[in-house]
Amino acid sequence: MVASNHKPLRLKAIDIADLSVISTMVQDAVASIGDIAFLPDEGSFVMALNRFCWENRNSAEQSGERIHAGLRFDTVKRVTYRGIDRKDRGLYLELLTIACDEGTVVLHFAGGAAIRLEVEKLVCALSDLDEPWPTLWTPAHSEE
Repeated sequence: MVASNHKPLRLKAIDIADLSVISTMVQDAVASIGDIAFLPDEGSFVMALNRFCWENRNSAEQSGERIHAGLRFDTVKRVTYRGIDRKDRGLYLELLTIACDEGTVVLHFAGGAAIRLEVEKLVCALSDLDEPWPTLWTPAHSEE
């Protein structure tokens, strides 16, 4: 494995400013439906994802890295899905951004899919789970 100067992320969000940092760190993360769960008895929504390490890139020419990470929201009362076939456990979703409004958090994915969380209050955590690995694919977005 290639040596990395990566410092594992351990971030928490309790307000919109905090969540915007987490949203930036998980932009272009991918997650399979099988790695997404609502745990109603705990009031938690969890996702295991492979996030692109934007913070480790020094230049546009440099290849990137990905890392396994966990994203967790607490105080979740209800979860609804739009444009997602939850029976397709092998389906991968590409996370674009996370939005928050009073009592609601929405995870927006490529292709118009979304997951809406009804929360008592914003409580979110992002943690890297292991070491990053190199990837030749760097996410890119059209300007349209």
